[in-house]
Amino acid sequence: MDKFELQKLRDLPIEGVAGRLGLEVVRHKCLCPFHDDHHASLSFSVRRNTYRCFACGAHGGVIDLAMGLLNKPFLEACKWLADEHNVIITDCKPREMPPPKPFDARRYARYFERPWLSPEACKFLFDERRLNPAVVRYCRLNSFRDWLQIPYFNRQGELIGIQRRYMGSDPSQPRFRFPAGSECGIYNLPVLNLLKPGEELWITEGCSDCWSMLSAGHKAIAIPSATLLTRKDMELLSTFNFPLDLGRSTLGELSTKFHMYPDCDEPGERLFLQLKQVLPNLEHHQLPPGCKDFSDYYLSAGLAKLPR
Repeated sequence: MDKFELQKLRDLPIEGVAGRLGLEVVRHKCLCPFHDDHHASLSFSVRRNTYRCFACGAHGGVIDLAMGLLNKPFLEACKWLADEHNVIITDCKPREMPPPKPFDARRYARYFERPWLSPEACKFLFDERRLNPAVVRYCRLNSFRDWLQIPYFNRQGELIGIQRRYMGSDPSQPRFRFPAGSECGIYNLPVLNLLKPGEELWITEGCSDCWSMLSAGHKAIAIPSATLLTRKDMELLSTFNFPLDLGRSTLGELSTKFHMYPDCDEPGERLFLQLKQVLPNLEHHQLPPGCKDFSDYYLSAGLAKLPR
């Protein structure tokens, strides 16, 4: 396939391609297929022939859309587009992609040595979420321009990734960004080193719920979502059943007690069932009516009592 044939595929009307892929586009918008969307977050630019989701950050062109929805590699997605739109292309070998860049922890570590929060971040964390300032300091949350920077550390306390949440007013900006190579899987892993034998650990969905759970006085970790729970994370979770020091008690006495308030939606319940496979003693707790996640419950139940 030469560059002219490739350009023909990239120039295919993206909304027409979206329709052939099963998306229902209305007024240049549709439900995003890349996350559990209920508000038509995926927008199409006819002029640029691109798409962007302002909730999960998914974006790209015609070929990217086909690759994502069909779960096919580049060459197979191109062949599907050509067959569907009667574009003649020649066979070619897939281009070798350069290896992904590793996360450069030394480059970003300085941001979290003396964390600073912008007025927008303070409003979000303290006025809207009513988080305990001690929790915000413990999590080393930091502002960089219009972004709230959320550091991810491994169990040894080493920086392994950063999640950036947009705090500005530009609607064209994605809600989240991740520097190259960031490993943003299980959040708040260092808390595992603070667990005492038989102590409870709460599993939440997303960083915001984890901050609320910590502010409520519980030890907690966070899983991104059911769709982002990797095999590596599952294997790591399976090792949480028993602390490392088994010298003075029986395994049954040392077993960590796991608890979870799943989000009030289908992905939340699916995440609980996935976790239950590797954590048999995981206890399900039901959120009260009107609360979609633990952050809602934290605010509505009066758990956020600590002053700013």
